[in-house]
Amino acid sequence: MTDHEKRLFREVLWAYYHAHGRHDLPWREPEPDGSFDPYKIMVSELLLQQTQVSRVIPKYREFLRQFPTVAALARAELGDVLRTWQGLGYNRRAKYLHEAAKLVYNLKHFPDTREELVRLPGIGVGTAGAILAYAYNQPALFVETNVRTVFLYHFFPERTDVSDREILDLLEQVLLEEAGDERPEPSALPQPSGMKKTARSSHYREFYWALMDYGSHLKVTVGNANKASKHYTKQSRFDGSRRQVRGQVIRLLGGGSKTLPQLHGLVSDERLESVLGDLVAEGLIREQGSTYAL
Repeated sequence: MTDHEKRLFREVLWAYYHAHGRHDLPWREPEPDGSFDPYKIMVSELLLQQTQVSRVIPKYREFLRQFPTVAALARAELGDVLRTWQGLGYNRRAKYLHEAAKLVYNLKHFPDTREELVRLPGIGVGTAGAILAYAYNQPALFVETNVRTVFLYHFFPERTDVSDREILDLLEQVLLEEAGDERPEPSALPQPSGMKKTARSSHYREFYWALMDYGSHLKVTVGNANKASKHYTKQSRFDGSRRQVRGQVIRLLGGGSKTLPQLHGLVSDERLESVLGDLVAEGLIREQGSTYAL
């Protein structure tokens, strides 16, 4: 990428963000002292996985009313967490978030390196990078769907097999510009790498906010550029899926325990007992005789 290309790209990105950025998203609100709570960032990132922002906003506020701190979530019963999570689907995320909170609570501090963060349940390399950027303003490199959309649209318009590694290489070049003339030291962590903080004050957090907002805009205006990614997979249909049966069971048990005959009367799907077995094995529900509960 030439200096001219980098400059033009950053001008487009920041112009869009300053004019149309989603500055009122609740997880972008700082604490009274200007800092960002990594627990709240972790909650928002798990909520946002495979879920639209408009659906996440009310659930984020509800979740933090119920579990305002990592200690509150760590001490909660999984059943209560799942009840609060209802309506979002992919209930494993709630279980991962609960388990991560317990580990962080026992650590007595919130991890602030990618190496530590990826040890938490449900926290992959990308989510760890997002936490580092949003909570700690670190120039961590990570790729998710909106980042892919922006870079595929601007730099790979004729390609159909673009790897995340190629996107990360360009992302790093652009991100270095946000650090001014001082180049951050490469991290010793595995690829895709993050980069350590520099002494210079920069706005890496806002840079990623800008990418998120611009990427969301491009999805609406130019379509799904992610189809050009080597890593693109189409989400399976929900109606009639096993996921739908799992969600139905969790929702029913959120109202109280049910016997197997009761569940059969409420869920007319031949996969019910198999789904129940999976949910028990995953620790999402409990089985006591022929009765099931959260």
